[in-house]
Amino acid sequence: MWHPMMIFERTHGKIAFANISSLSLVMALVLASCNGASQSFAPPLTHNSGYSLAGSQLPTPIQHIVIIFQENRTPDNLFQGLPGADIADTAVDSNGDVVPLHMTSLKVPWDLGHGHESFVRDYDNGKMDGFDRGFQPKFHLRPFAYAPRFEVQPYFDMARQYVFGDRMFQSNQGPSFPAHLYIVTGTATDPSILAYRVSTNFAQPPAKPMSPGCDAPSSDTVLTINPSDGSAGPMPFPCFDRPALSDFLDSQHVTWRYYQHNKKAGLWHAFDAIRHVRYGADYANVIDPPETILTDISKGRLAGLSWVMPDSAHSDHAGIGSGAEGPSWVAAVVNAVGKSKYWQNTAIFVTWDDWGGWYDHVSPPIVNHYELGFRVPLLVISLYAKRGYVSKATHEFGSILAFSEETFGIPKGSLKTTDRRADDLSDAFDYTQQPRPFVPIKAPPFQPSKAPYIEDP
Repeated sequence: MWHPMMIFERTHGKIAFANISSLSLVMALVLASCNGASQSFAPPLTHNSGYSLAGSQLPTPIQHIVIIFQENRTPDNLFQGLPGADIADTAVDSNGDVVPLHMTSLKVPWDLGHGHESFVRDYDNGKMDGFDRGFQPKFHLRPFAYAPRFEVQPYFDMARQYVFGDRMFQSNQGPSFPAHLYIVTGTATDPSILAYRVSTNFAQPPAKPMSPGCDAPSSDTVLTINPSDGSAGPMPFPCFDRPALSDFLDSQHVTWRYYQHNKKAGLWHAFDAIRHVRYGADYANVIDPPETILTDISKGRLAGLSWVMPDSAHSDHAGIGSGAEGPSWVAAVVNAVGKSKYWQNTAIFVTWDDWGGWYDHVSPPIVNHYELGFRVPLLVISLYAKRGYVSKATHEFGSILAFSEETFGIPKGSLKTTDRRADDLSDAFDYTQQPRPFVPIKAPPFQPSKAPYIEDP
């Protein structure tokens, strides 16, 4: 029997991911995709005592959640020098030498490997010394970098005013597509597709990007991995059905929206790969472009739960199509909430989908052959977030799902995935602290991108 798994790297036109479902479920999904069947995933729920759909008797004051998903950074890379945080300024390379981290702009024109193969190499059985292995000598130091403070100051200001998660780990040991599935379903039973494989010699341009999802070309497949032993699994088409948090929100009559750049298949477009959402009425909740959330906030129509994906220019992703505008984008969303009526009852979570190949010195707590992955930054922003607090508790993407479940009267662990084992981020909040006025985050003005959309590999 196949157990949960996740996604790997694209290899010769194939996509690799780790399949977290059983083989029987995969077969059922394949059959469903053949006959076009659409299933309902709105399970009946028993309301916990004290929860109210009207929101007047919620166990916390939180009535809105905003999840901002950025791209490809580690704490060591993005938060160099943050007081109270476990941040290294040196690294150990593959030769066993100690090398100092050096400053590198967010908008470098090259990228680093961050597929599953890269995780295995970088992790090196817990020694955390493989980040530069296989690089040409002249590129040897590229992974050992940190972003300049002047580019990421808005993130620092958020961390200093609110909460920084010191032990936030991406749930998967791999790239973006499975990570984006984790943030809506708690797992990657569905495949994870890479736009292209990054070459370590940086001499060849990347191949033409491919996008996963139900709208992908019919010839596309993804590779899977058995997390219990690391063996290879089947290679299904990247359109799957499994329960998502949105199903439980629907059952509780909680509104939700997923903001993304265009409504085609894509590595950052998780709901395009979930069949019953893609071909059901709920797909109307997938909104393009992502900056629509700013208008929704200003016009008083913020959903109960919002997932916010960037376009490539505002993603923090290194390489082609990227820039240094990610902090301005995040600050624009945070400031929009902070200056609105929603500040009184909203929790904002900002995290990054994977490590992006950048060095981080903290070895992740391994659960199986595809979980957990490397550290990624986490910011918790709310009127009720602790002031300048560095959380040392172990968090993962399932922690945000667990918090969301409990906020909206959904029993914790209802997805029966990582939301069951993960904590609920309760250490980041103090609902008894004195209310404080919102202080706008200083950042360059957000400018919607006019550049072509380029996806993460």
